[in-house]
Amino acid sequence: MSEDAPRVLVVDDDPDVALLVKTVLERRAGCVVDVAEDGRTAVERVAEVRPDVVVTDIEMPGLNGLELLAELRRTNSTVPVVVMTAHVSVEYAVSALRAQADEFLTKPLDNVKLVEAVTRLVEEGRRRREEARKPERVLAIGAHPDDVEIGVGGLLAAHARAQDEITILTLSRGARGGDADSRQDESLAAAEMLGARLFLKDLVDTEISGGGSTVRLIEEVVQEIQPTIVYTHSSHDRHQDHRAVSEATVVATRRVGTVACYQSPSSTIDFRPTRFVRIDQYLDDKLRLLERFGSQTASRDYLAPEFVTATARYWSRFGGGVAVEPLEVVRETAEFIGAHELTRRES
Repeated sequence: MSEDAPRVLVVDDDPDVALLVKTVLERRAGCVVDVAEDGRTAVERVAEVRPDVVVTDIEMPGLNGLELLAELRRTNSTVPVVVMTAHVSVEYAVSALRAQADEFLTKPLDNVKLVEAVTRLVEEGRRRREEARKPERVLAIGAHPDDVEIGVGGLLAAHARAQDEITILTLSRGARGGDADSRQDESLAAAEMLGARLFLKDLVDTEISGGGSTVRLIEEVVQEIQPTIVYTHSSHDRHQDHRAVSEATVVATRRVGTVACYQSPSSTIDFRPTRFVRIDQYLDDKLRLLERFGSQTASRDYLAPEFVTATARYWSRFGGGVAVEPLEVVRETAEFIGAHELTRRES
C-alpha cells in the first residue's frame, strides 16, 4: 500500500453493504478503509483515524447519516462526505445537500461512480485541509545538542516544509560529550538548516534537575513563544538528564495542548509509542541534520546513517511506509504534521 494511500471511513449498519464498499475502495481505488457500524461510533473513528473521506448511509439507528453529517460539519468541516441511501427521492437528496454533503449516491451502488466520487473527493479534502491549516508553533526540547535532531529530526523537517514556526531549546551545551563550543556551533548549523530559533542554555551536563531551575527555564521559553506542539524526551530513558528534562517539560508545558515524547538511543524497553509518524520524504533531511554534528559522529555509533535509517525502518512496521519516528503522546489537541499519515498503535 502506498504511503499516501487515501484513508476512507465507511459508515453503515448493514455489514454486507459495508464490506462491499470497503472491498471496492480497497481493490479499485487503493484506499485504506475503516468501518463504523453507526453514526456515534463514526464520530469517534473520525477523531482517531482522520479519514480523507467519509462514506455514510442515511438510515441508521441512533445517530443517522444526516445527523452524522451535521456533526462532522460542526467538528471537522474540511472532511468530504459521501451520503448513500436506498431511498431515491428528491426529499432525501435535498436533505443531504442542505446538510452539506459533497456527493449523493443511491443504492444499489454503481461501483464506478463510487470510485470516481471518492477519488475526486480525496484530493478535494486534502486541498481543503491544507488551506484551513494554521501554522503551528513548535517547541522541541532536548537535554543536549543533537538530542532533538536524533529524536524528531524528520518531523522537524516536515514542520519546516509546512512553514511552521520552529524553536529548539537545548538545556546544556553537552560539555561531558565533547567540546562545548563545537557543539554550540553544530547546534546553530542544524537550527539554521531548519530555519529554527535556538535557545541554548547552560545547565550542567549530567546534573540537570527535573524541577526548580529547569522548569523555570522551560516556562520562560514557553511563555515567550506560546507553542502549540511540544516534543521532548521520554521518561523511559537510562540517561538521568533525559528523564529530568521529560519531567520538567511535562510540568512547564501543562497549558500546551499537544505534548509528545520522542525516542533517544538511551531509551529503555519501556518506551511505548502511541503515534508513528512517517518521515519517508524527510529521512534524508534528518540525516543531513545529523551530519551537522561532526564532532560526535566519529564516537557515537547511533549517529551513523545506517543506524538512524535502520531505526526508522524498524518503526515502519507499526506506521507503514519505509521510515517512521515514534512518539509517546502525553496529550493531544492539535493535529500532528501529516496527520492523515499517523497510525495509532494497536493495543
